[in-house]
Amino acid sequence: MAYEQIQLERHGPVELVTLYRPERMNAWTWQMAAELLRAFGEADADDSVRAVVVTGHGNAFCAGADLGGGGETFSGRSSAVGTVDHRHAARTAVQARQTKTPIIAAINGAAVGAGLTQTMAWDLRVAADDAKLGFVFNRRGIMPDADLLWTIPRMIGYGAAMDVLLTGRIFSGAEGKELGLINRSVPKTDVLDTAMAMARDIAENTAPVSVAITKRLMYDFLNRDWPEADQLQRDLFAWTGQQPDAKEGVLAFLERRAPEWKMSKNSDAPPELGLPPRHG
Repeated sequence: MAYEQIQLERHGPVELVTLYRPERMNAWTWQMAAELLRAFGEADADDSVRAVVVTGHGNAFCAGADLGGGGETFSGRSSAVGTVDHRHAARTAVQARQTKTPIIAAINGAAVGAGLTQTMAWDLRVAADDAKLGFVFNRRGIMPDADLLWTIPRMIGYGAAMDVLLTGRIFSGAEGKELGLINRSVPKTDVLDTAMAMARDIAENTAPVSVAITKRLMYDFLNRDWPEADQLQRDLFAWTGQQPDAKEGVLAFLERRAPEWKMSKNSDAPPELGLPPRHG
């Protein structure tokens, strides 16, 4: 099946995904969400893809939910933001976090509502200094969706979360960096290059299985008690230390050369990690 609302490009070990609805400032739809999930799954199943970067076509990243349904947009009767695919698309945050491959948002312009929300389920965020960002839900008569009320307070603290979620105000990419929502804030012209450089750094210098473990545990530990988390981390540290990539990482450093990772993010992860199987 061809993609209609996103575009894909391969840049060596990096998959570049572009949100592509130029006539609607890349506004979010359930179809876009489903296509993103499919693209993430395909990239995750490919051992040669070590990182995914997502950006927006043109001057916007994603203008939020498509409001083409007018007053019925959020009623469950809009074809763009309706309930037909809601249960499938609502899993986007969970499934993005369960991928073994890091996902980086290159927020090149406006990202509000669903446009910003979706990036909170990804792993790293680069934004233009002057990008207009906002969780504008309360200003549209609906409460924040997905898992924002759980995620954002843990990410930036309750006071700051109340500020951006309760008010629904617009803030800049630069302020987003100060708040801790954005990892790097750069001039608009540098956003994609910065995100791609981060992706290439991951691809070239980090081991795929240890990255997959790190990503999974970072999210899982939000729901675990410390003793359980501590024991699992100790067990998996010991396991990684006995694997080929631990030897390769040390030798590459000592020999001052680029590492040549031996292990597969799909077939070599420890079973106790519970990573999802290779996508079909």
